[in-house]
Amino acid sequence: MDSRLHGQSDLPVMKPYVLRGHQYDEMFLVRWLGSLPPWSFLVLLALWPAAAFAQSASFGTADAFAALWRWIPFLTFQGFLFNVLISLFAMLIGTTLGAALGLAQVSRNKVTRGISWAITQLFRNSPWLVLLFVVLLAFPFEITILGLTIPIPAWVKAVIGLSLPVMANISEIVRGAVNSVPSAQWEAAESLSFTRTQTLWQIILPQCFKRMIPPWMNWYAILTMATPLCSLLGVGEIITFSRQAMEAENNHPELLMPFYGYALVLFFAYCYPIARLTIALERRYSVKL
Repeated sequence: MDSRLHGQSDLPVMKPYVLRGHQYDEMFLVRWLGSLPPWSFLVLLALWPAAAFAQSASFGTADAFAALWRWIPFLTFQGFLFNVLISLFAMLIGTTLGAALGLAQVSRNKVTRGISWAITQLFRNSPWLVLLFVVLLAFPFEITILGLTIPIPAWVKAVIGLSLPVMANISEIVRGAVNSVPSAQWEAAESLSFTRTQTLWQIILPQCFKRMIPPWMNWYAILTMATPLCSLLGVGEIITFSRQAMEAENNHPELLMPFYGYALVLFFAYCYPIARLTIALERRYSVKL
């Protein structure tokens, strides 16, 4: 291998992932979102008045946006902020468990590989909403330990439910990154009397970390955009609070576009920078062929 690809070292390096044919590209969503110009969300703002203008004259555009203005602090700091917190906790749990599960998939033990593969495929190919309902019904509302009753709120169950598919997809990211390192590096490390653990942590994983960051960030963006599913479980987040706010404003149809449109803008404003950063990191850490 040409040493110009990786500095002075003569060891092979991990090649960039190349999409071929009609193969599924899990980075498609973040690439599409990142390709939008920064002013895209302004178009949404411009479309709101046009859509609301066609409504009844008794409660018009000005009234709808005045109601939204009154509820913006509540929707932002108690609604959307909770979506972000749920996504952060779910990503933390999913990444920790997914990394362990991904390393188990490359274990030499067949039983360990088989069990970890089965767990990965189960949660990776299950609908997120179904997992949320299963966790909601499977977990008790409270547990008692040594006479101490500990409640389990709905948002905790939502975090656990969302972390399961994330865990499975992070597991595949880790497994794929480890297996993409040329086998010659394993053989070279073995010839230097490195143990498998030393080879994995000191040689293989350091090359994988940078390459795993873009898909990891992509899944965080997907997870964040999936947090409105928690509203179906009664979790207090921006969609739940938006419905409550509209009920407090007598459920005028004119409120639908401004309130849900505001939620859309918040998600776009939060996920768009993540998409742009993901694309930048993907280009930075790619290997030039």
